[in-house]
Amino acid sequence: MEIIDGKKISNQIKEEIKVEVDSLKALGKKIPHLAAVIVGEDGASLTYVGSKVRSCKQVGFNSTLVKLAESITENELLDEIYKLNNNDSIDGFIVQLPLPKHIDEQKILLAIDPNKDVDGFHPTNFGKMALNMRTFIPATPYGIIELIKRYGIETSGKHTVVIGRSHIVGRPISILMNNKGQGGDSTVTVVHSKTKNIEFYTKNADILVSALGIPEYVKEHMVKNNVVIIDVGITRVKDHKTEKGYVIKGDVDFDSVSKKASYITPVPGGVGPMTIAMLLKNTLLSVGMRS
Repeated sequence: MEIIDGKKISNQIKEEIKVEVDSLKALGKKIPHLAAVIVGEDGASLTYVGSKVRSCKQVGFNSTLVKLAESITENELLDEIYKLNNNDSIDGFIVQLPLPKHIDEQKILLAIDPNKDVDGFHPTNFGKMALNMRTFIPATPYGIIELIKRYGIETSGKHTVVIGRSHIVGRPISILMNNKGQGGDSTVTVVHSKTKNIEFYTKNADILVSALGIPEYVKEHMVKNNVVIIDVGITRVKDHKTEKGYVIKGDVDFDSVSKKASYITPVPGGVGPMTIAMLLKNTLLSVGMRS
């Protein structure tokens, strides 16, 4: 069994990006500029956006953080989006989710210029991804594919089972792993809350990607020997024995399932660190596409 070290790979990718940025600087070319919009004071969102800003500094990007009050109206937020769309100095931007309940998330995401949508959530980019065209790929699925490639995990002809069908992870990773080329060419089955007898499918998976959000849902008896496990789940579980009062758990019961796996991502330290690295990669791509 080999642990897939997302932290190590994400740092490698950041180093590669930094080399490219240094080359752009040396040639007097434009430095990539990523902006992030955050509405309100959600603790987890502030931490995540702060991490993105630090990562920009690490690789030499310019960054802008747009902090807005939770009371902002939908139209006022749309005005901020249009400003970023029309700001030529900014190559890409993200709107941190979730948004306050009085704001229609779909309307906001649709307002983002697809050419600056480095989160890869706009229907234009999602459609291009489905057609295997060059575009921005949602960061978490993009990170999964990158981990698979860099660990030399064979996907061609394999049976991949994806648990979960969200637009952020489940649906896009099912498309990517079915596409032609390295990291793809897999036969993909997507299971979800309405699927009957999920274990039937998970037991027949060569590669299992779980993006369900239920801690330790996948147990040892649900998988076969030598399965590749990609655990996308990340849930805070109360634990008064710890200083923080909680522990982070994935969708997979790591201790038992790892005994049968050929490769497995830990939580934390697996897929999570890759998300920001791939967001940076998308921003670098945006510079190339816009120049």
